[in-house]
Amino acid sequence: MKQVIYTVSTMLLLASCNSKKETAAKETASADGNIITLSTAQIKNAGIATGNLEQRSIAAVLKVNGKIDVPPQNMVSVSVPLGGYLKTTKLLPGMHVSKGEVIAVMEDQQYIQLQQDYLMTKSRLSYSQLEYDRQKELNQSKASSDKVFQQAAAELSGLLITQRALSEKLQLIGINPAAVTANSISRSINVYSPINGFVTSVNVNIGKYVSPTEVLFEMVNPEDIHLNLVVFEKDIDKLFIGQKLTAFTNNKPEKKYPCEILLIGKEIGAERNTEVHCHFEQYDKTLIPGTYMNAEIEVLSNNSFVLPEDAIVRFENKQYAFIKRGDSQFEMTQVEPGNTENGFTEILQGDKLAGQTFVTKGAYSLLMGLKNKSED
Repeated sequence: MKQVIYTVSTMLLLASCNSKKETAAKETASADGNIITLSTAQIKNAGIATGNLEQRSIAAVLKVNGKIDVPPQNMVSVSVPLGGYLKTTKLLPGMHVSKGEVIAVMEDQQYIQLQQDYLMTKSRLSYSQLEYDRQKELNQSKASSDKVFQQAAAELSGLLITQRALSEKLQLIGINPAAVTANSISRSINVYSPINGFVTSVNVNIGKYVSPTEVLFEMVNPEDIHLNLVVFEKDIDKLFIGQKLTAFTNNKPEKKYPCEILLIGKEIGAERNTEVHCHFEQYDKTLIPGTYMNAEIEVLSNNSFVLPEDAIVRFENKQYAFIKRGDSQFEMTQVEPGNTENGFTEILQGDKLAGQTFVTKGAYSLLMGLKNKSED
């Protein structure tokens, strides 16, 4: 009898222990892949709250980048149409020059020859004009033949053409034909700056001979610089001419430069983007062409699917939200967030997740519990 009582007591004790273990197991979170299971008490202690995707108007900020550029009409390459030897110049890259300023002196014997030809033609033209007038008078009185008169007329016309051509050549190299005399013939000419701006490149040295096709100096007028942004195809329809934006450099992100969109490219490149040209509202001398800049463009508000910021967690450079599966299970699902405003974050392609119940509070606790169990 004692043996029976002992056996029954032992069985009751074992049953009691098993019941406690089952209860403890129910109070412990379990994880399977991206799904975590919590007890009712754990859900309450973690402060888990759930809700659905909402639709809100989010004022999106489009972030792009590009560089400072200069329009072609503000970039100048200086050359000498007839070539020659560089006699003097004081230009260095970065120097400021004014329009009409002498930036170099060239010399060559062809300049002498050109002035000589012009003066000789001018002298012959004076005689030819007198001869033409004389032959015209004689021809009218029939004292000379028509042939002689025609020869005089042809000679005069040829000299006028030659003088005009030589005059244009002199002006091409910066010499005023009216100022050329027998006493003013010079072997050198001045090269003048065509713009107000800065020297960007000096390609010659003293004594070097340059041909008409070679570029001596390169200059830029930065007063009309613009910002050339690269915008991807999917964002082009969000922009319009006259739209405002702010730009800033990587070195001084706190310094903002207001800009306005002037031109939107009409061709999509191989990388599915196009160029957007913007004008700086105020010129800043510290901005140098070629400098890379970032820009923020506030685009029109969209009625988007959103979740509270607390509903989105980051893990291994990806972002996730938890979807409720049943009463006590939650599945971690990757999402693609968009813009954030007033505590709500846009969920891109949220229409595919519409109708799901998300964890709106306590998502970080779920992530910690899920990953800690995965490591165990």
